[in-house]
Amino acid sequence: MLTTLEAELPGKRVLVLRPDDLSPDDHQVWRELRTASAAPRNPFLDPVFTRAVGRVRPGARVAVLQEDGSPVGFFPYETGPLGQGRAIGLGVSDSQGAVLAPGVRPDARRLLRACSLSSWEFDNLESGQRLFVPHAAGELPSPVVDVAGGFERYTEGLRARAPGFLRQTLAKERRLARQVGEVRFAYDTRDPDALRALMEWKSAQYRRTGRRDRFAQRWITGLVGLLARSEEPECRGVLSVLYAAGRPVAAHFGLRSRTVLSWWFPAYDRAYGRYSPGLVLHLRMLEAAAADGIALVDLGSGAARYKESFKTRDLRVYEGAVVRPGPGGALHLLRREPPRAARRFVRDRPRLAGAAARTLAELGRLRERRR
Repeated sequence: MLTTLEAELPGKRVLVLRPDDLSPDDHQVWRELRTASAAPRNPFLDPVFTRAVGRVRPGARVAVLQEDGSPVGFFPYETGPLGQGRAIGLGVSDSQGAVLAPGVRPDARRLLRACSLSSWEFDNLESGQRLFVPHAAGELPSPVVDVAGGFERYTEGLRARAPGFLRQTLAKERRLARQVGEVRFAYDTRDPDALRALMEWKSAQYRRTGRRDRFAQRWITGLVGLLARSEEPECRGVLSVLYAAGRPVAAHFGLRSRTVLSWWFPAYDRAYGRYSPGLVLHLRMLEAAAADGIALVDLGSGAARYKESFKTRDLRVYEGAVVRPGPGGALHLLRREPPRAARRFVRDRPRLAGAAARTLAELGRLRERRR
């Protein structure tokens, strides 16, 4: 159902819609505005991702900014109690923000008022989001791999930066073939058994490391299922699988647009851990992605040794919240900011972060023993 709100945005009108209420023309304009922004075509900021979230999250909405009856901006979000808002798909979305025409820059708090939001939280705000960056509480590196020049050119750079890493990864792939069986890689497969195995491995990893199991949340498994079936060229799931002796030993499910592949859910069978199948999978994915027209592989924010090995550079993303005065905004500050500040404090201190990771892993082991 469509809701119309007259916002305090001079000369503009804001329509608040459910994602499924967006028309094909709206999708086209959204993508045209996205192209005009010159930002990487990350699939998380495509209307198809917002529509998929809307089908598993009832609070999903899109604010459509209009000028003289024509859309000049789209702001996807989710809403909760007391109007506390969050980025669409917060917790699994790796690129967040608004899609606005050049020169359109409403006041962030007035936009929230037009959407009946008391706050709007983000944790992977895209760089260049001038509307929201002033409200960021922290800045994070988000490593990416440039493969626009082709895989051969990328591996030349990788050899120069880390010759031992590439040599050892290729040697482990050969050892896997010798000791286990024929190694086969599928870049874009619809193998449901492999997808189920990936979810099981990833759930076990979350539990083992003491983190919240994302695949225990029905909306996330539902979202993955929807995107795995998508045929949209600007936002569809890509399941990549490394097989040995006919069985999957590592897999990754990500999202792609025409030019960007977002690294999302990687996992491997720990029984084959000595062969580093995840690294082998990653290398083969980069090769296949470059051949398939992908220019940028976005590894997402969050520290990981393998990301440092593969990356060519870092983008910047931001976390924080826009908060309006009032009870809802005060509740957000009381509930969300103390734990966020604690995470930043730990993350910015490597020794403390390492100790925290070890503690989480030990808690995960204790949890597994009780199962």
